[in-house]
Amino acid sequence: MTLTAERRETASEQPTTDAAGRRPWRHRLSRFDQNASPYFYISPFFLLFGLVGLFPLIYTVWVAVHEWDLLKGQGEFVGAGNFVEILGDAMFWNSIFNTLSIFLLSAIPQLAVALVIAYLLDRGLRAPTFWRMSVLIPFVVTPVAVAIIFSSIFNEADGLANNLLNLIGIADQEWKHNTALSHLAIAVMVNFRWTGYNALILLAAMQAVPRDLYESAALDGAGAARRFFSITIPTIRPTLIFVIITATIGGLQIFAEPRLFDVSTAGGIGGSDRQFQTTVLFLWELAFFRRDLGEASAVAILLFLLIVGIGVINFLISRRISTGDAPKNRAARRRARTAGAAASASAAAATSTTIATSTEENAR
Repeated sequence: MTLTAERRETASEQPTTDAAGRRPWRHRLSRFDQNASPYFYISPFFLLFGLVGLFPLIYTVWVAVHEWDLLKGQGEFVGAGNFVEILGDAMFWNSIFNTLSIFLLSAIPQLAVALVIAYLLDRGLRAPTFWRMSVLIPFVVTPVAVAIIFSSIFNEADGLANNLLNLIGIADQEWKHNTALSHLAIAVMVNFRWTGYNALILLAAMQAVPRDLYESAALDGAGAARRFFSITIPTIRPTLIFVIITATIGGLQIFAEPRLFDVSTAGGIGGSDRQFQTTVLFLWELAFFRRDLGEASAVAILLFLLIVGIGVINFLISRRISTGDAPKNRAARRRARTAGAAASASAAAATSTTIATSTEENAR
């Protein structure tokens, strides 16, 4: 009886079919909705990405393999000719050197200082909202305003930087004509804008770290520095990788700061001797001064490959940071060992008490 009832229920649950053996249209529509609706939900992102991301990238490749004037438009097909011209141009390699130099001078100190600021903000300072808003103020200021302010600070004639150096007996420095000093000045501008922003991102990751990890490490005798490098850094590894990648992309695409650092030069193309002309600034010169969109597109593609390459290197280096599971497991093992030792001590004490009581009773 039970088997018969189960078979009837199973048969009633199965969809009926028509004379041709096909399932009803409602069932087919339900299956289609179940399978296709997730793709419709995520389709707006891919449509937007294809419109503003993928299409410009493909069109840039198309422009790069043609002679393309800014005013006349598309010319003849040249294949890899534009890439050969760019790779043989000394100005391109000069821009690559300037970009990498400014990137290293800005990204490394920026991330280090952002980590320290985030750690200090995570330690429970007084008025935490005030300090968090304070470190974000430089990011709110527009890049043009930051560039104008720091261009005035590093003015070679009467800038604040040279005036401060004169107070300690150092002569005026050529901040806008010396290659190394101009790179350092532009890196200071970049760090001023982005350090606070990255610090707040890292702070959000640090606040998600379980506090019992720090307490367990402190009970084991670990100092603040040891807790920072053994617990905080490994636990926030995904966020740290994100910050490193975004800093890499932004640092290699720098444009506004060197463009406005010395507006006295003709066209603002990166100094009188191109001593701080970055790759994006060189691309801008090719496109809107020389009106050669073909070579400018070739520079854009080469810069894209450079960013991808350095991003992959940064990712592989960042993967060497241990995951956040290790400190959790170590702390759990420590707590287990402590609990086990306490339980053993309690059992031993109870056993000793029982033996002493039994001995006393037998003596009586």
